[in-house]
Order: sequence, then C-alpha cells, then structure tokens
Amino acid sequence: MRRYRTEIDNVRSHLRSLWVVIGLQFVVILVLWFGWSQAPKRLTVHVPPDLRSGATLAVDEVPSANVYAFAFYIFQQLNRWPEDGAKDYGKAIFRISPYVTPRYRAELMADMEMKGRQGELAYRVRGVQEIPGHGYEERRVDLLAPGVWVVWLDLELSESVKGMTVKRTAIRYPLRVVSLDVDPEANPWGLALDGFTAEGPRRLTESELQEATPK
Repeated sequence: MRRYRTEIDNVRSHLRSLWVVIGLQFVVILVLWFGWSQAPKRLTVHVPPDLRSGATLAVDEVPSANVYAFAFYIFQQLNRWPEDGAKDYGKAIFRISPYVTPRYRAELMADMEMKGRQGELAYRVRGVQEIPGHGYEERRVDLLAPGVWVVWLDLELSESVKGMTVKRTAIRYPLRVVSLDVDPEANPWGLALDGFTAEGPRRLTESELQEATPK
C-alpha cells in the first residue's frame, strides 16, 4: 500500500513540474507576442547599387548613391515641362509634393507665381539632363548632419518657346536632402528635397566642365 501511495505522490509531483513548464512556456509566448506586436509594420532598407564587395548597413543608413539618385530623379521631374510651363510647372510641383519639405514647396509656389507674372512660363518647354562625365561620385554627396545631405548636380538646362531654343546652359545645383519618413505610402524613399544651399545654383565654367570637379 505504501508503494502505491509513493507512486501516486511521484505522479502528482511530475504533474506539478509539467504545469510549471507549461506556465513558463506561456510567459515566453506572451513576451514573443508582445515583441512581435511592437515591431514596425514596414521597414525601408536602402541598398547600395554596387554590391560586388558586399555591404553592411544599419536600417536607418542611406548610401550616398541612393541620396544622389533621389535628388536627381525628383529634381528632374520638377523641371520637366513637356508642353506649357504655365500649366506644367504647377502640375510638377503637385506631383512631387510628397518628396519635398513644406518650406521648399512654398518656395516653389512663390517661384511659379513670380515667373508667371514675368511671363517666363507661357508656352515654355523645359528639361534637365545629366552632363556626360558629371554623374554620381561619392564626393558629390556630403553628409552635413544625421539625416541631412547636400548633393551637387551638374545638369544641362534646356528651354524652348514655341519650338525655338531660348536657353541651353550647364548649371551646378547644390540641393539639400533631408530625411522625411512621415508617409511611407506616399514617399517610400523616406527622403525629401529641402531647396538649395546658401550659394544657390550657378553656371559651370569651361574649366569645370572639362575637369568634372563637384565643388
């Protein structure tokens, strides 16, 4: 009789041990669920274009090549007036508005109004393209502060009115780019143009066109 009672006590002790294990597993599951629930629903990772030597990046790190590509693409879209600048300039500003800061958007609106009053938009066709030999290099992108860059774009600006070329100029545009990850649906880059730096755009000299120096 004593032997059976001992066996029953052993079984009860084993059951208590199993309940403790089940309780610990339940706590672990709760902790894992809480961690999963707090994880971001979307994650943007900027992958550099050249991966031949591999790359190790933090989640919030943006390679300079990606910053340059963003600045060039958005600025080119802003300056693309295919038919009539009086209509196309406003459409371009509206189209790229998720990719510019509110301050720069206000500057663009003011610039559009000024150019309209001065008669510089009607029937004007505009476009910019990268000057051959003046494409991306690491020295064309400077990190000013965490999440703030300046990008030097050497572009050829072409303008025509009613089929007649009125401007064809090589210009260096120093653009500020900032981190602005407030609406991933509208702006998956998480970047925004913030206007020009203090020196502003300027024409490239013949020597600069030959040597392709970014600064």
